[in-house]
Amino acid sequence: MTQNADPSILFPPLVKGAAQAITDYRMIEEGDRVMVCLSGGKDSYTLLDILLHLQKRAPIHFEVVAVNLDQGQPGFPKHVLPEYLTRLGVPFDILTEDTYSIVKEKTPEGKTTCALCSRLRRGILYRHAREIGATKIALGHHRDDILETLFMNMFFGARLKAMPPKLQSDDGTNVVIRPLAYLAERDIERYAQAKGFPIIPCNLCGSQPNLQRRVVGEMLEGWEREHPGRLQNILRSLTRVTPSHLLDRDLYDFAGLSVTPAEGDRGFDGEEYPEREFLAGLSNLTLLG
Repeated sequence: MTQNADPSILFPPLVKGAAQAITDYRMIEEGDRVMVCLSGGKDSYTLLDILLHLQKRAPIHFEVVAVNLDQGQPGFPKHVLPEYLTRLGVPFDILTEDTYSIVKEKTPEGKTTCALCSRLRRGILYRHAREIGATKIALGHHRDDILETLFMNMFFGARLKAMPPKLQSDDGTNVVIRPLAYLAERDIERYAQAKGFPIIPCNLCGSQPNLQRRVVGEMLEGWEREHPGRLQNILRSLTRVTPSHLLDRDLYDFAGLSVTPAEGDRGFDGEEYPEREFLAGLSNLTLLG
């Protein structure tokens, strides 16, 4: 962990990465009202900082409103977020719903609370977004969250599926965005420590030992230590998919294949990997001003 780091040095690369993701996936548009879901963790604090910065610099106008869901966890410091957001001068809403008791009651001993907790929280936040007229719901998931989800689905669900940077909710009434999709957790962590955010720990998922997601996360961290840049390459691979060289019959008509396809055997040829960075061209972003 970086000690006594200067947040003014750590912040610009985070802004550039987030701005690139926002641009690539058209996450925020003119006139949007963005509801930032603030949990009290390092990721959502960083997300709020970035969006407030872009709000001042972007060539478009959009609103930002912060929302926190108080889930009734014992010992939850109710004063922390209101005081912090008031100091920032950010419009905010604090929602109070005792989902903690429901999750503890419904989850069998030894099972993870994440799935039920997420569903309950998601439903409450979606409803509130509709009530306040939010056009986008911003979540603080980062690159490592996306890759953990990819491997969790592969290892335990037999599905090739990750977290999309932008999606429509199941009921079709909300658009969820993840502006931190390109950012590494370690960079967010360094910035959060340098800023001294008033972190609020989670007493549900954060307190459970031996979570499979934690195991997968440790695996990815090990890969990155041994082979720096590997996680960025895996993320990049999600943007360069060749359906004809996978096995999904719904994505590609293998049964109807009768002549050499456009990709053909060239899909197995060695590539000349460009030496540019995955986020090359960030200096040209007009969004940053």
